[in-house]
Amino acid sequence: MERQSGALLHPSSLPGNQICGTFGEHAFHFLDFLESSGLSIWQMLPLCPTHEDRSPYQALSVHAGNYLFIDMMEYVNRAWLSQEEVDNLSNKNITTHLSQKKILIEKLAIQFGSKASNQEKENFQNFCQQHYFWLKDFALFSCLKNTYPQSAWTHWPDEYKHRNKNALNTYEKQNPQAINTCFFEQYLFFSQFEKLKTAAKQKNILLFGDIPIFIAHDSVDVWAHQELFLLNDNGHPSFVAGVPPDYFSATGQRWGNPHYNWIEMEKTQYQWWVDRLQIQLTLFDTIRIDHFRGFEAYWEIPAKNETAIEGQWKPGPGGNFFHAMQKHFGQNLPFIAEDLGIITEEVTQLRQAFNLPGMKILQFAFDSDDNNPYLPQNHEANSIVYTGTHDNNTTVGWINSLNEDQKQKVLRYLEDATKPLHWEIIKLAFSSVADCVIIPLQDFLGLDEKHRMNIPGTVEGNWTWRFDWEHVEPNLQQKINQLNQRYSRNIKTRKQD
Repeated sequence: MERQSGALLHPSSLPGNQICGTFGEHAFHFLDFLESSGLSIWQMLPLCPTHEDRSPYQALSVHAGNYLFIDMMEYVNRAWLSQEEVDNLSNKNITTHLSQKKILIEKLAIQFGSKASNQEKENFQNFCQQHYFWLKDFALFSCLKNTYPQSAWTHWPDEYKHRNKNALNTYEKQNPQAINTCFFEQYLFFSQFEKLKTAAKQKNILLFGDIPIFIAHDSVDVWAHQELFLLNDNGHPSFVAGVPPDYFSATGQRWGNPHYNWIEMEKTQYQWWVDRLQIQLTLFDTIRIDHFRGFEAYWEIPAKNETAIEGQWKPGPGGNFFHAMQKHFGQNLPFIAEDLGIITEEVTQLRQAFNLPGMKILQFAFDSDDNNPYLPQNHEANSIVYTGTHDNNTTVGWINSLNEDQKQKVLRYLEDATKPLHWEIIKLAFSSVADCVIIPLQDFLGLDEKHRMNIPGTVEGNWTWRFDWEHVEPNLQQKINQLNQRYSRNIKTRKQD
């Protein structure tokens, strides 16, 4: 990686009139903001469709895109929808909004045959052919979810739960319009994102994606590939993921995700993972892999247990997995390793063996001694430094939460403690030897704890934060540019020199 900088912002946090941000005008305006600030990276969270809690880390599909992000104004401008139809989308209730937006997408799908150009129709057919290996299952899963609302796939009738071929074929023939709408919805998502990616490339801005190592049990991927997960005869997990008890939790964390059947996956040279990563790499230039340490060893908890206490460490696929990925994606893998938490020497060796950048979080740097790996003097070049992540408090909120002793420890480290502390922390990140620095937009905007994206361990009020252009100070781009110039992170300027 070159020395460069970027911002962390999920598209859902973009401004706009809908219930969450979209790939519309504000997304392109944000690209302008990045470019004028000298920032060359836009990092996002997973873009997959979510459950009702809206967590992008518990998705309904690892391949599909969340149709919340589809910009409906594009089709108002093309006179395929009226302004009134889009304005009438509910912004108070996510479930109602989704159902109303689905109706509009269905209307667009019906009109597509008569209003689309021949080139657009050809593009749609090519998309369906290219993505058919996952699209059909996703469409069936989505429609069955509507047929059996509020039910996980393990509670569907046996012929659907166990994927009886004749039953699924009959169901598909009985629901052609709903199936086609799912295909069309994904075409709209991928088409609009491709326009955004093209615009980013023209501005020399890289797009960083994010995937969790584990996936939700109630997902099309587990339903469609039950043999690749450790499930019992009824489709329920035999073991679930989590982490063991530690300083922060006496009972550990029981996440509930099913574990992979790595033995079965290895028989196909991890083709399921190749497919998963390949789709994401059509969207993004590089991908952060959440909970990277699970590839070296993972905490296996018997599903019957209510806590993580009685789990045990099990070896992951390790180097075999990444060698298989190199066969498909080349020696220089376009991945970033999320290596936070208690990391063993074996995990570090695995990351270094494949030259994957790790992560450094400044909010974790001041809770121990001078050997803390997150302190800037202990950073390494092949890493990405953050003030915080989507799971952290904002930096202003974090500073507000420190007791006096903790705050004094931070103040002693800063260059100028008389200036706004969150900007001094941002300056620390930019000055790091780490090749890349990425700052959550909330920190650039100086927002407090009310504006954090997620509070781990809670289920209410997360993933809904949005910014407004009024939050952006008139000289903000200039301030960020000055940091980029001072610490040699402005790629565009360096290339001109």
